[in-house]
Amino acid sequence: MSMKVVEKIDDMKRLRQQLTEPVGFVPTMGYLHEGHLALIRWARTENPSLVVSLFVNPTQFDPQEDFSQYPRDPERDFGLLEKERADIVFMPSVDEMYPPRFNSWVEVGRLTERLEGASRPGHFRGVTTVVAKLFNIIQPTRAYFGQKDAQQVVVIKKMVAELNMNLEIVTVPTMREGDGLAMSSRNTYLNPEEREVATVLYQAISLAQKLWVRGETNAQVIRQQMLTLIRKEPLAAIDYISIADTETLDELDTVKSPALVSLAVKIGNTRLIDNVVLE
Repeated sequence: MSMKVVEKIDDMKRLRQQLTEPVGFVPTMGYLHEGHLALIRWARTENPSLVVSLFVNPTQFDPQEDFSQYPRDPERDFGLLEKERADIVFMPSVDEMYPPRFNSWVEVGRLTERLEGASRPGHFRGVTTVVAKLFNIIQPTRAYFGQKDAQQVVVIKKMVAELNMNLEIVTVPTMREGDGLAMSSRNTYLNPEEREVATVLYQAISLAQKLWVRGETNAQVIRQQMLTLIRKEPLAAIDYISIADTETLDELDTVKSPALVSLAVKIGNTRLIDNVVLE
């Protein structure tokens, strides 16, 4: 069937009945780049049916972040999705997803209180609520998320397991630019000088990996060396550097495999994240 763009929840549910099982689903906030396309291609190879959502979710932005400034280009996205043979593009309005007096939230406790959750209060409540809604509307067999948002993947897997949701979460490796920078819609905010400095995130996680391979297991030593490297860049302001258990996200004193090394750094006014799993 040719690609359909659907804006109403009821229409999405109706069309869902016509899809051949299994159904792959990739939730996005649009403004698609190669990172998104990697998820979409992965889903396409594993499922005869593919649904992609384009929805900039207001409830995951904190007051300091400008929801209205988030980059959007639906026409371009449609062209890319047509090329990747998506069956349905679900593109609801904010009112469709959050009607007046909406007041039901999905929260995944402790995991969401650290790292991104500590820096962006309420962010994960917005993510888990919208993802739970999308899962209920689309009823996918498998849903695809990028490793770049490592904490988000851990949180969503926990939500799916504990709320007995009937689907599989597939994690797809981070897509990177030629110089190592993780692909992200937020990279478009960087000016040329900031774009050059932004590679320091990848350099820092690569350094952590190098130290670990050489036998360094003291998490504080690895953190300190990453810190020293990033501080050489005057445009870079560190939010956090974490070396944590991959399931609980508890900080580690001694690095044992597997461990999640993650960081958030502001380059100018743009906050970027990246991570690597040491295993």
